[in-house]
Amino acid sequence: MRAAVLALLAERPMHGYEMIRELESRTGGIWRPSPGSIYPTLQLLEDEGLIVAETGEGRKRFALTEAGREEATRAAEAPPWNEFADDTVSQAQDFRDAAFGIMNALRQVGFNGTDEQRTRALEVLTETKRKLYAILAESE
Repeated sequence: MRAAVLALLAERPMHGYEMIRELESRTGGIWRPSPGSIYPTLQLLEDEGLIVAETGEGRKRFALTEAGREEATRAAEAPPWNEFADDTVSQAQDFRDAAFGIMNALRQVGFNGTDEQRTRALEVLTETKRKLYAILAESE
């Protein structure tokens, strides 16, 4: 989180929510840090004297201090979002699409299915969960 914030601030001053959106965008939606991770990081960097909060226009924007520029330059050389190659982003999007599709089908069975259909769906879900854990166990 630290390197990502510094790398973003090397480009321009930003507010916390803007950083969250920017990181989500740069990773194709794979990484969307929560406010509970971004704001403590900003506070820590401010306490260390690497960034300073600028007030105005309703939101607190953060900018690098002179001390922060050196560390931000190093962070910007290999920003964390570069770890998300196009194929990784594509695979994550495929996983997300599949999960949403499954949830929609499950919702339909739950709301519109008969007792027998819900029982069969539960069996499929239980078996699917077992198979997914089996896949993880193969790598150990």
